Formats: sequence, C-alpha cells, structure tokens
Amino acid sequence: MEILIYRYNSICEPDIIQVFESFGITVHREEMEMSDKQVTPARCAMKITEWILSHKLFFIFSVNFYPAISYTCSHFKVPYVCWSVDSPVPELFSNALKNEWNRIFLFDKAQYEFFHPYNPEHIYYLPLATNTKRWEKVILDMTEADYRKYGHDVSFVGSLYSEKCRYDKLLENNSLSSYTQGYVNGLIQAQLKVFGYNFIYDTLSEDVIREIVSADPFFYKGQDIFLDTDRYLVAHQYIGMKLASVERHAILSSLSERFDVSLYTRSDASGLPRVHTKGGASTLTEMPKIFQASKINLNITMRPIETGLSLRIWDILGCGGFLLTNYQAEIPEYFEIGKDLEVYESTDELIQKVDYYLHHEAERMNIAIHGYEKTAKYHTYETRLAEMIRILSNS
Repeated sequence: MEILIYRYNSICEPDIIQVFESFGITVHREEMEMSDKQVTPARCAMKITEWILSHKLFFIFSVNFYPAISYTCSHFKVPYVCWSVDSPVPELFSNALKNEWNRIFLFDKAQYEFFHPYNPEHIYYLPLATNTKRWEKVILDMTEADYRKYGHDVSFVGSLYSEKCRYDKLLENNSLSSYTQGYVNGLIQAQLKVFGYNFIYDTLSEDVIREIVSADPFFYKGQDIFLDTDRYLVAHQYIGMKLASVERHAILSSLSERFDVSLYTRSDASGLPRVHTKGGASTLTEMPKIFQASKINLNITMRPIETGLSLRIWDILGCGGFLLTNYQAEIPEYFEIGKDLEVYESTDELIQKVDYYLHHEAERMNIAIHGYEKTAKYHTYETRLAEMIRILSNS
C-alpha cells in the first residue's frame, strides 16, 4: 500500500509518518510547502496531479484540510484523508468540504458537530494522540542536571498569543470604535468566568461583526465557501485569540503572586515580571524534560478549541507529567479527573489545587503515573491511526 503525505511541517507529521510506516505502508512525502509558504492552490493541485499520475496511491493524507488537494483527489477519484489538529480551520468552509472522496477527521467534537452535517458520510470525529515511545527515549536519558534545570514547581509551555492576535493589530491601528472595544472587552471578561462552554459565537452582534470585518483589509474571505464565515472567524480568530492572550496573562500573573512559576515561550512576557521566563523550548528535546521534571504542568486551552483536548494535554500525560488543565467537556470521555489528571474551573480553584498538589507529592506522582499508563495504553498515534484505517476500510 502506498500513500502520499502532503507536508507543511506540522509537529504531528513525523509521528504520523512513523506509525503509517510501522503499519507496512509506503509513505511518499511532498514537502514543497515546508520551504515555500506561498504555494498557490494551482501549484498544489498540479503537484498532487503529478503524484497521482505517477503512483498508485491508496490515499493522500494531510494534517488539516487543503481544498486544492480535495478537488484534485475528487477529480481522479482518489481518497483524500486529513486530520484536523487546529481550531479554527477556515479552509473547512470551502465547498470542497462536501466532496465525496474526502475522509475528514476532526479532533474537537464541537468542530465535528458543526461541520459534520455538510458531508455526513465522510466527516468523522477522532481525538488527538501522543508518541509515548518518542518521549521515553528522551526521558530515560535525563540526568540529575536535567531534573534540576527543568524541575519547576509550576511550568507552562506555550504562546501568550500576543504576537498572533489580529484583534490587537486593529486596536493598534485605531481601527475600532470605542463601542466595539467595550463590547468585546465585556464579552471577554464574561467568558473568562465560564469554563466548559463558549458563548461568544452565539452572543456577537451583527454590527460588531461587520465593523471588525471591515476594519481588517486582510480578513479571510474564501472565494469558494458554502457558508458565511464572518461570525465564525470573528468569534474564533479575532476575539478567541484575544481571549487566549488575556486569559493566559491573567492566570500566569495570579499564580506568580503565590508560587514559583516558569514560562517557556517565544512571546513577549514583559508584562509578567514575577514569572520566570525561559524563552522557547525545543519540542523534541526540551519539552518532554520540562513535562517530566516539573511538579505541576499547567495547560490553558485556547477557547476556539471548544470541547476537545489540545495536543498539549496528550503530550504532558505521555511524558509522565502531572497535568493541571482547564476543564474541557471531552476530558471525562478519556480520563478520570483526580486519578489521571486534575482540572480547574476558575482561577480560585486553580490556585487552591496548585497549593494542594505542591504539598501532596505522593498523590501528585500517583496521578501522573495513572495518566501516563492510560495514555500509553489507549491514546497513542498507533491507536488513533489504526482506528482511522479501520474507518477508511469500511467507508
């Protein structure tokens, strides 16, 4: 069996390739987008056409959805398989989503429920995973110096989204009225108090949506879409990213007033003077050491991931780290809270649990062990991709 994976350098791609190959599948790679981020849909379609005409491919695979690949595969009647690892993904609004040769897997159940009705026979739900074997190789070679270097009381690895926030760009350019700024700020402050349910999408007024869309000359406007994307993108890409930035700054600031907090990020952390900022961490070599050595690994899921479990959750557990995360509706489907991991539903609860687990080492370590064992047994890429192949074989 031969397949082609169209790569853009997602951190998930090497693990997926490795597992497909372990299944006895020959994996070809198209990597032009790894070095050229300006690849046009036409060039993408041409390259995929060349692969289809020169190889007998069982399917073509990508992380996230590419309309150009979908249309090309549909033309040649070759299955196109993709696995969404992000939210939002604007390309899912393309009419290409409806092609019958698609096999689309979405990790967030809310995302799945939103898009599934538009192609119910060919859109599936599949949560993310981790590569415990990869992490084990790094962790088993850790030295005492590594444990001293990365052994923080509380650590957070991730972006503060200040550099990725398009809403902030509009504020910097004075592009929004005081009314809209106040309206959005009110929404953000209200949403910060609610965990497990995202109400921004349903609450946005049409006037605010129109103003934000008009204010950004680079607002995503798909030329081939089946549904108006303005509300979805304003809620998730603009306000959602701003909310993520505000929330992460607020949580880390509150924790650092009482605890020793270390932050690994490439974002500007100058607004967090009490936090020990360490700079970026290498995903493959440093990140697993941080997760393993830290007493408490904090996860703050960005709100556009409405119900699903982000990749960070799986990786912390897969490294044998103790995880304290915001509550997500899908967590109880896979883990037992208080046995495999811990959750918080308010900043006050987060502070209480950080304090508790810093003083209850045996309980904390026991939870980390349970979380790792369950993840290694049920939630690896081998498990997920075996389920994907099973679905493909029956579709």
